[in-house]
Amino acid sequence: MNLLLNPLLAASTAADKGLIKPLGKEQLLLVLLELSLLLLVARALGELMRRIKLPPVIGELLAGVLLGPSVFGLILPNVQHYIFPHSQSQSDLISVVSWLGVLFLLVVTGLETDLNLIVRKGKTALLISLGGIIVPFITGLGLGWFLPDNLLVNPNQRLVFSLFIATAMSISAVPVIAKVLMDLKLIRRDIGQVTLAAGMTDDTIGWVLLSVVSGLASSGKFDFQTIIHSIGGAVLFLGLAFTLGRVAMAWLLRWVDDYIGGATASLSALLILALGAAALTHTLGIEAALGAFVTGILAGQSPRFSREAGLTLELITSGFLAPIFFATAGLKVDLQQILVPETFGIGLIVLAIACFGKFTGAYLGSRSGGLSHWEGIAMGSGMNARGAMEIIVATIGVSLGVLNPQMYSIIVMVAIVTSLMAPPLLRWSLSHVSMSEEEAQRLDKEKMASRSFIKRIHRVLMPTQGGPNIKLAAQLVSHLAHQNPLEVTVLFAESDKKSRSKSMGAVATAVKDTVAEAAITAVETQFHLPPETLLQTKVESGQNKAEVIIKEACKGYNLIVIGATEKRSTNALFSLLVDRVIQEAPCATMVVKSNLSRTTQQTDSTGYHKIGHILVPTSGDEYSEYALEVASTIATQTGATVTLVNVVNRTQQEYILFEEQTMGSVTEIAQQIVSQQAEIGRGLGADVKTAILTGIPEFEILKFARNQQVDLIVLGSNIRTVSGRAFFGHRADAILNKAQCPVAMITPAGNSSYG
Repeated sequence: MNLLLNPLLAASTAADKGLIKPLGKEQLLLVLLELSLLLLVARALGELMRRIKLPPVIGELLAGVLLGPSVFGLILPNVQHYIFPHSQSQSDLISVVSWLGVLFLLVVTGLETDLNLIVRKGKTALLISLGGIIVPFITGLGLGWFLPDNLLVNPNQRLVFSLFIATAMSISAVPVIAKVLMDLKLIRRDIGQVTLAAGMTDDTIGWVLLSVVSGLASSGKFDFQTIIHSIGGAVLFLGLAFTLGRVAMAWLLRWVDDYIGGATASLSALLILALGAAALTHTLGIEAALGAFVTGILAGQSPRFSREAGLTLELITSGFLAPIFFATAGLKVDLQQILVPETFGIGLIVLAIACFGKFTGAYLGSRSGGLSHWEGIAMGSGMNARGAMEIIVATIGVSLGVLNPQMYSIIVMVAIVTSLMAPPLLRWSLSHVSMSEEEAQRLDKEKMASRSFIKRIHRVLMPTQGGPNIKLAAQLVSHLAHQNPLEVTVLFAESDKKSRSKSMGAVATAVKDTVAEAAITAVETQFHLPPETLLQTKVESGQNKAEVIIKEACKGYNLIVIGATEKRSTNALFSLLVDRVIQEAPCATMVVKSNLSRTTQQTDSTGYHKIGHILVPTSGDEYSEYALEVASTIATQTGATVTLVNVVNRTQQEYILFEEQTMGSVTEIAQQIVSQQAEIGRGLGADVKTAILTGIPEFEILKFARNQQVDLIVLGSNIRTVSGRAFFGHRADAILNKAQCPVAMITPAGNSSYG
């Protein structure tokens, strides 16, 4: 035992003798001064650039230039030297914050990278990207080969230097391009989509290239073993990331959301993964930036990643870390060195070759992809912006000892100038690109989808007690899932008042309770979900069932689907459980009454209740629109016809006389309502018919449903609280109670405090 302990004790004694001292008082003072000054000037100039419709990154870079030796150092050299001393240890402290800015910026960029968009615009985007990489890479390689020796850190490593310059010339700045497209309201146009897809593809390939070149730079030599190691490391990482990593990321974020919950937990999980992936890629001999970028992409593709967490990370990055990084990058630029005639001349040559290579490559790629002349010019103009990405490349180049101060300054100035050129060139070229009829229709559909209720439904919670109502609800959810990707959770809620502290909030993955198992199985057997649908089952207990359901619903669900329990309380439309869930739900609810015991049930080949005709009563409000969207989505899957009905109430004669309207004009208004809403249903792919009825609404709707052999009524209604119960209005209550076919009631969130 002593033999084992002696080395440990000796090491401990040695460590005690060499205690690491805390950060010195003056070092801390300087770090705080540097950060506050850099952030102040960077944000001020960034906002100024934004006001004059230029990318804020330009102002943030210029902030560093102003605070560096070029301006601040020239005017007040002693003060500048005191705040930003030429000390390695002090510089390292700022570099840590700066590197966090790099990694966070790449995570945010990854979150905004739409892989589906790249795939959708695949061929054209790939051709543009290849053109935008190959041509500038070749011109950059030639440029690096012929630059004077005094611009190289080590003239003996010219090939590695040339490869690094070629990579720097190949990178584009997607954030700058995206900002300009957003400002011009062109980001959803075909040309905007292709530009973004090409830029994202360009950046992804560019980061792999940078990782390979960084591996070569780290080894200090160019040989096939080093190349194979670098490329192999990048391919291995990307292969694992987009296969096993994608699954692991989705599982982890789902676990965090289920067991911890909240944007803070989601953000922490993302940052742990991003920093860990960056460390892994760094260990593999490829650039740490690639790990952060890929982590952002995978998190952005996960449906369970909190969008609030993404927004928080973006605010932290754009409001603090990114400005510090860009200002620090500008701090290293010395205009006095650039303005030396020889360096200035070389800088202009580098700028010209950078613009020529990128513009020509993107233009040729665009034309090869079938785009027009003006679209090609727009592509060349947008892809030419280097912005943030090239600054990151330049920073990595300095850290690897590939770029000296003069060459670093030149690359930073190229990034600034090309970012200044992009907005006016894009505005000019895109003004010549006209919109096709097909594109106009796509944009109209997207505009409609952006306001759509059903398109916002991604997670569905289904509390079950195993009755016929929830069984039919499971069938309806299955139809929705075939048209809209969903995650479905089936929950059995137990009341455990006696042993509250022991079981409250507990989740059992293996269902042992016989009643719970039967209730969950009853629902599972009714599902015919698509293979990609994630189906989870849970058994949870708490003080009462309603509390359990509401607590679970607060974990980011978009819709609660619940059966209208047959055990009704006095004067209540539903049971007290259902009433409370509807009233306090943090999201929309769909309550289903099967009513199939009142009539002969017809089933299709799958054993489902056969739905050939769906009735949607409407008064033109948004709640009726919610119901129409649900009905149309089900109809699109089942092939059913949707009839949209508005009832003109004859009992409102006094109102009609007061408004000096005739019954004919009221009917015209009703026709306008159903016609406008019918277009929404048709936009979702349903066969929608309209009908105007006259009489007492609830009677006419029930009579129409009987006479036309309606298989499902879908109602939309706002909830009102009356004497502690859910109340939807007398007409909705009457339809729910008297209908002889299944009824689904859609309501918005009950209690906003749970949102």
